[in-house]
Amino acid sequence: MAQRVVTLFIDDITGDEGEDIATHTFSLDGVSYEIDLGQDTYQQLLDSLGPYFRAGRKVGTSRRTKAVRLAAGEGPDPVKVREWARSQGLDVNARGRVPAELVEKYRAAH
Repeated sequence: MAQRVVTLFIDDITGDEGEDIATHTFSLDGVSYEIDLGQDTYQQLLDSLGPYFRAGRKVGTSRRTKAVRLAAGEGPDPVKVREWARSQGLDVNARGRVPAELVEKYRAAH
């Protein structure tokens, strides 16, 4: 018997489905959260938190933090990195964090 597995990418806020939905992480008061958001909803999150990011102090970095910062607009657009990686025959997840190694390859190629 054959089975077909279908993965749906759904925005946790709007309920919209799409290939551009990605998992984003953030923390507050020592509690880490994950949320799946499309590009528009993610931009709304960044716009809402922007004043707090600008007023806050960074307290160190980790590999995980670096990946989140890249997704937050301080590095190349994750969608473009994924498209480039696929065009180069590289494996990349359709959602979630883009590995820092892949971002470095993208930067080197551009």
